[in-house]
Amino acid sequence: MRKIRKGDVVMVRRGSERGDKGKVLEIDLAAERAIVEGLNIKKKHQRRSATNLQAGIQDKPMPIPLSALSLVSKKDGKAVRVRIETREAGGKVRKVRVATRTGEVFD
Repeated sequence: MRKIRKGDVVMVRRGSERGDKGKVLEIDLAAERAIVEGLNIKKKHQRRSATNLQAGIQDKPMPIPLSALSLVSKKDGKAVRVRIETREAGGKVRKVRVATRTGEVFD
């Protein structure tokens, strides 16, 4: 089970965008990187092609390492560490993500 998933709100912990928050749009598990909405935007020179009809310089979000991201607590809006716990609900045993400081469940 991954500690960060698509759709989570995360905060960047290091780099030029430290402290900024955004929503995870996509995760690349093989490279252990995530694309976060509105963060790490770079200029990309695009040539016109069949799939890309508009040529020119375009803004493109680039991936950020998962180790540089932390989940944001909904209770106080601060970054929290996450641990995986097994919980029993309705006779089923499930793994859930739990914030270490606030005890908030993220599933």
